[in-house]
Amino acid sequence: MRGPQESLPLVRASRVVGRWGISIAILFVLLAGIGGTARAQSAAPKRTIVHPGRILDVRTGQMRTNQAIVIEGDKVAKIAPADDVKPASGDTVIELPDATVLPGLIDMHTHLTFELSSLGYSGLGISTAREALLGAKNARVTLEAGFTTVRNLGAKDYADIALRDAINDGDVIGPRIVASGPALGITGGHCDENLLPPSFNYQGDGVADGVEAVQHKVREVIKYGADVIKICATGGVLSKGDDPSASQYTLEEMKAIVADAHRLGRRVAAHAHGAEGVRWASEAGVDSIEHGHLMDDAAIATLKKNGTYLVPTLFLTEYMQANLEHSNVPEFSKKKMRDISAAAQQNAKKAFAAGVKVAFGTDAAVYPHGLNAGEFHVYVKLGMTPLAAIQTATINASDLLGPKFQVGTLEPGKWADVIAVDGDPTKDVTVLEHVKFVMKGGVVYKNEYAK
Repeated sequence: MRGPQESLPLVRASRVVGRWGISIAILFVLLAGIGGTARAQSAAPKRTIVHPGRILDVRTGQMRTNQAIVIEGDKVAKIAPADDVKPASGDTVIELPDATVLPGLIDMHTHLTFELSSLGYSGLGISTAREALLGAKNARVTLEAGFTTVRNLGAKDYADIALRDAINDGDVIGPRIVASGPALGITGGHCDENLLPPSFNYQGDGVADGVEAVQHKVREVIKYGADVIKICATGGVLSKGDDPSASQYTLEEMKAIVADAHRLGRRVAAHAHGAEGVRWASEAGVDSIEHGHLMDDAAIATLKKNGTYLVPTLFLTEYMQANLEHSNVPEFSKKKMRDISAAAQQNAKKAFAAGVKVAFGTDAAVYPHGLNAGEFHVYVKLGMTPLAAIQTATINASDLLGPKFQVGTLEPGKWADVIAVDGDPTKDVTVLEHVKFVMKGGVVYKNEYAK
């Protein structure tokens, strides 16, 4: 064992090494700071300046002229008088002098991985992989139609989750997707698979019966990536063996679904045609009723009282009335579609007049993807102003999605989702059926004005 004198050289050496170590550490910190600053400067977001003829403020209906939209990266940085915004070296400037621009549209009810031909018996021969690829095609068509955000409510085997992730990763072009994965439903209900004989002993991915089972299913679909929970509260039109007016999930089952979904940060959309199912779903606390085509006055009053959104999906009734007899939809579905179509628009008209909150949704797949904007003129026909109809697909839909989705308006901090059309959509809402410019997240995907 060394004495006190023998250990002094070691102490002095350690102090010297310690000082050098501190100096080296400080040097590394300084170098790291310089490097970090350089990286921050080199990674400064790209700036894009859009000069439109007019900007529609979807909150007020005001048309603003002589404005510039400044976009940094994927977000709107500011909107200011054009004379106050001077392009700098490296900026991209987009001139749309004759166009009206407004926020990217939002469709709250799509089925990108389906088409009408896949919803009957022929759909049994389509694999999940094929449906996902079909979804890639439909996603691009939907984006180019001006819909920069959609809710996809129901897909087999999480095909819509895969599509969402592929778009987010830049592998596929399409809108921002809020996806549900498989829709939850009862055995033999609208969200089950009812076309196969008993020997297959097959159930839909989202089938769950009873409070404990539905709680488990909510947690399961969230585990596999669901952004929103879709449930079937009543029978449907294109399904076999069920009645659209009949309730399916009980009030207790739906309350359990909503409680788990909300606790886990997911909103709930309820497919519901019949009046009782609409009332029960609203009382259970769902965030939106999808369709509501067979509502009665009591159901409408319940939606109004609870502040539940209605997503009406009405253009499909016009499209199917014109094309139903020439489609390959099974006869049992054709009969239900005829019955539903007669009542759907009148019941929606009552809901609009009563002041029920409305968010835009189409059920695209029941008619061809890309025709989504046909929904607007139906709302106007049933009593909405064109501006109110536009608000269903912008500020209302954004409110229903929730605050983490920064969409629905052109404001600093929101996603740079911008579309442009000719004319004034607050006077003629059908101009939205002919979108000529589409930007999503600061990236231009369509620009017919550049031709």
